[in-house]
Order: sequence, then C-alpha cells, then structure tokens
Amino acid sequence: MSSTKPLRMPILFFGHGSPMNTLAHNKYTEAWHAMGAAVPRPKAILSISAHWYTRGSAVTAMAQPRTIHDFGGFPQALFDQQYPAPGDPALAARVRELLAPLPVAMDQSWGLDHGTWSVLVHAFPHADVPVVQLSMDATKPPDFHYELGQRLAALREEGVLVIGSGNVVHNLMLMQRVEGAPPYVWARRFNERMRAALASGEHRTLIDFDGIGEDARLSVPTPEHFLPLLYIAGLQSGDETMVFAVDGYEAGSLGMLSAAAGMPAQWTGSSAAP
Repeated sequence: MSSTKPLRMPILFFGHGSPMNTLAHNKYTEAWHAMGAAVPRPKAILSISAHWYTRGSAVTAMAQPRTIHDFGGFPQALFDQQYPAPGDPALAARVRELLAPLPVAMDQSWGLDHGTWSVLVHAFPHADVPVVQLSMDATKPPDFHYELGQRLAALREEGVLVIGSGNVVHNLMLMQRVEGAPPYVWARRFNERMRAALASGEHRTLIDFDGIGEDARLSVPTPEHFLPLLYIAGLQSGDETMVFAVDGYEAGSLGMLSAAAGMPAQWTGSSAAP
C-alpha cells in the first residue's frame, strides 16, 4: 500500500497599502488575484494582519467572523464592503495547541479586519474558504514573532494557507499626497535591502531590521506593519525560495512588496524590482 506525502501549502505575504485597494483594479490587486488563483485550494486560511496588534496573543474562534471596517474617512462603498467567509474554531484550537505553552485567547469579538479582507477579496473573491486571524503581541520583540511563525509550520502540511498582511515600508506621516510621487530614497533603500534578504534567505537581517539605522527608523516608525513578514519568513522551509509577486511604492512612503514561497512550479511571480 502506497502512501502520499501531504501537499505543503504555500505561504504568502501581501503588502496591502490603502484600504481603497479593496475597490481598485491595479497591478497590486491583479497580483493578489494571481497569487490566490495559483495556490492549491486551502482547507482554511490563517491570517496575521498588521491591524490586530494586541497585548498578549489571541486567535479568532467564532464560526462566523464579522467584517471589521477599522478605518475612517473613506467612501461609503468601502464601508459597505463585506467579506462573509466562515470562521474555523477547530483551526483556532489547533493554532493554540501549536503555540502552547504560550497563552492564546480564543477570541469571540474581533473578526476579519481590513488587513485581511482587503487582500482576500481579490485573492479569494468568493469568500468560501474559512478564515482565522492570529493577533500579534505588541509587547514582544521581533525574534518572538519569527519563532511563532516557525511553530506554525505544521499547518502547511495540514492544508492551511498562512498569510501575512502588512507593508515592508509604512510611514503614514510622510506620505506625499501627489499622484505618482516617487519613493523617498530611504524607502527604496530599505525595501531593496529587505527584498534582497528575503531572496537570499537571510532571515537574521529581517529580524534585526530595527538595527539598520535611519532607513529603518523612517520605513518602520512603528513595527505592526512589518511584523507579519517575520511570521512568513519563519514559516519558510530551507528548500524554498521567496518569489516576488509585485513590488512598488505608493505616496512615496508605502512599500507594496508582496511575496510568496512554496508556490507551484508554474507560478513565477515577477522578479522585476520597481
């Protein structure tokens, strides 16, 4: 009797940018759609979003998570957007088991924030795959988040697609409200350094990003948008190469790099830097 090795699911990082990408058709949303279309159909999705940044760790454990509109000042069409994917309490319990003895609260109140649904509405537009979110503990250092990613690796063999959603460069205070504004020099330098580290598997460079200096201070003034990338790096197997789906800059200070590892051989993404 022959045995079939379980299919290892890919891992995805989305540079999600503005919530308005939910309603947009551009090179980023096209890339997110292509990423979702290329992966084997997942049993469920575990999302680590920049927008669930907590004290302690929690996982959404409800059967039907609500769509959270965690922003302001946008058109009504964005507030009308719903992403009615089911939850997966069994997956939430599995996440807690894998992260033990770390205390992980089984949350019944959060739901899916825009870091998750603004990209999934393109990658999995039918909202028919169960989605669970894992929060990020704001009191912990980068090493902690990377190691949590490593501890979740078994999910990849269990049909679960793990995604991170944030931005490698994310400085809202220095955004340029001008159409086609070029990236700041420091934003490009930092993005290219992180991209090179991803491509070469130099994860220590990613973990120690805050020691790089002024480029890091300006590109990551607060860590919550960068940290989801560390979970994805921690999940990467040694025999996998990180491939880039799309890259670019918005408003001068938002880096839109999206990346994947473990994708089917026929999917090559885009190797071009912006």
